[in-house]
Amino acid sequence: TEQESIRMGSLVEDLLHLARLDQGRPLERARVDLSALAADAVLDALAVSPDRVVRLDAPDPVTVFGDEGRLRQVVANLVGNAVVHAPGADVTVHVDATADRAVLEVRDDGPGMEPADAAKAFDRFFRADVSRQRHSGGSGLGLAIVEATVRALDGSVTMRTAPGEGTTVRVELPLTSA
Repeated sequence: TEQESIRMGSLVEDLLHLARLDQGRPLERARVDLSALAADAVLDALAVSPDRVVRLDAPDPVTVFGDEGRLRQVVANLVGNAVVHAPGADVTVHVDATADRAVLEVRDDGPGMEPADAAKAFDRFFRADVSRQRHSGGSGLGLAIVEATVRALDGSVTMRTAPGEGTTVRVELPLTSA
């Protein structure tokens, strides 16, 4: 079917992107407003799931030096995961800056993850719950792409989660001085 062809094309594109990052190929670099990307991701999530609570907490522009398309994918993957894997949970996308780092956090108040699953969450093709496959249509590459892309931009990504306590994924990237 056409949908399956689109899904396969997307899978191939994701695998090629990961292969390029594995080879150390540099990403494009330009000034990118992380707050604007977060706002777009929240609007996209609300368009797809209008019954969900997806909030944006990004009062100020936060500029990083990175690949806009790939950063857009990072934010979309994180917000999409929260919406799909924490059904009914509220999701908050927070963007802020410390002295020298841009901070993006995607939080949900959903069921959280077991420690063993959280430890593997950024592994390629990892799926915490096989029953989710029929619901999300995901490939298990979303968080692997997030981690590889963020690392290629000299950043870091961490996850805080526990059963019954929701999940927060935190991305930190070098801040571009104004």
